[in-house]
Amino acid sequence: MKVLVSGATGLIGSALVESVAQSGHQVTALVRSPALAGSGAVVWNPAAGTLDSAHVEGFDAVVHLAGESVARGRWTTRKKSRIRESRVQGTGLLSRTLARLDQPPTVLACASAIGYYGDRGEEPLDEESPPGEGFLAQVCRDWEAATQPAAEAGIRVVKLRMGVVLAAGGGALARMLPLFRRGLGGRLGSGTQYMSWITLRDVVGAAQHVLSNDTLHGAVNLVSPRAVTNREFTRSLGRVLHRPTYFAVPGGVLRILLGQMAEELLLNSTRVIPRRLTDSGYTFDDPELEPALRRILPRSCPRPPAVWG
Repeated sequence: MKVLVSGATGLIGSALVESVAQSGHQVTALVRSPALAGSGAVVWNPAAGTLDSAHVEGFDAVVHLAGESVARGRWTTRKKSRIRESRVQGTGLLSRTLARLDQPPTVLACASAIGYYGDRGEEPLDEESPPGEGFLAQVCRDWEAATQPAAEAGIRVVKLRMGVVLAAGGGALARMLPLFRRGLGGRLGSGTQYMSWITLRDVVGAAQHVLSNDTLHGAVNLVSPRAVTNREFTRSLGRVLHRPTYFAVPGGVLRILLGQMAEELLLNSTRVIPRRLTDSGYTFDDPELEPALRRILPRSCPRPPAVWG
């Protein structure tokens, strides 16, 4: 296949590009920087609304991963605007452009997030569950709605609702490791909030499964089969690193330090089930958290003195 990937230099995009290329497919990056165009990349400018349709003609599949990071920097009014616009404007531009092509792709796989479901406590959530409330939930609704022009043109559209992606080299886990390795890790808030996670290896595997499985369309949850509470996650990571996890950060402190971002990213509870993935025959490489962490993390943390437990 000829595959076009936006966000190709990010944590997920770079891993996906490498895996797809190793599978024998031709991969092209969709980038915002003209400096990268010499490598064969296609250049676009979502903010300006520019994308030359001639350059995206003839691809078999498009994977759209680009978007402003939600986990870096306090959510000021300006930051929230960038988060929303980078997703909604970019997705809308890409969808409209693909819909007008003489040779449109067969499938558009567009990133979304489990933030769609909002704060739902212990409620199990699958792809049929209604959206929740909050900033991220509204962004996800608008983000997914922006794919409608492609769907109306007959392109199979899959909305990849991703959970917390675990990888040693980036993302949430990489930001946690320095504290945990110093024995300063601990639960956030009450620790009872559910965290729906997935390893980078399974994100890549699930994305490729989606591209090749023409029965999948609409929302698909990209999470492991077993969500864990923040307390469970903290204890598992501590055991893997042979470090104590005595510390805890009260929810009020997190709200003071990080504002709305703390509420929606760290304290909200979202217990998501990957029903459509499992029903379509996808087999997870990393279905359980602690074995996944042991595989992911380098063996660079020696066992501490026995007094640490």
